[in-house]
Amino acid sequence: MSSPVPMRPLSILAVCAALASCASPDPVSYTGLASASYLKPNTQDTTGRIPYRYSGPTDWRGYSRVIIDPVEIYQGADNQFGDMDQEDRAELASYMRSQFTQKLGQRFTLTDRPASGTLRVKLTLTGAATNTAFLSTFTRFDIAGGLYNGVQAIRGREGMMTGSVIYAVEIYDATSNQLLDAFVTKQYPGAYNVGASIGSLAAAKTGIDKGADALAEQLT
Repeated sequence: MSSPVPMRPLSILAVCAALASCASPDPVSYTGLASASYLKPNTQDTTGRIPYRYSGPTDWRGYSRVIIDPVEIYQGADNQFGDMDQEDRAELASYMRSQFTQKLGQRFTLTDRPASGTLRVKLTLTGAATNTAFLSTFTRFDIAGGLYNGVQAIRGREGMMTGSVIYAVEIYDATSNQLLDAFVTKQYPGAYNVGASIGSLAAAKTGIDKGADALAEQLT
């Protein structure tokens, strides 16, 4: 029986390039968002996670309460759900509401009534990708996938065959309805997060967890 032929460096690079072409799509500045005319390319973001943003001068310490609107599922033609079914979209929207409510509730008093010192946070789920069954986990361990994911882990970028979530955050003063901050973000687990590769929505939900933590930190 002949021994396996070792994978050559050029072959590894070719496989890595093929894997890279399977990454989930990057966000766009969705035309159906209320803040669409305010959003601009975010030149200060080097991670690719927040490519579009609007930010006004705001002292978040002046706010102690928050209204969290029900999460909307974006229906515009420029949505980035691909062939994800409606049930999965609804599950992610529900999970997003619960996680953001939990995280922001640690910083603010939750309320449903506009008043002085109250923020209103509007979340819009604009896109998502599921894990690729088997391959999302396999590419953490095979040679080519391991090399690519190693580079992605160092860069803090997306792993191969792994799901992600894209959403918009719009933050208003609850009494004046003035837009204070808005951005579109793509969130995903670390490239070597094996646990987030198991289950079709695991990576997208991990991305939601990370996004909720990041927003709570921003508003401190």
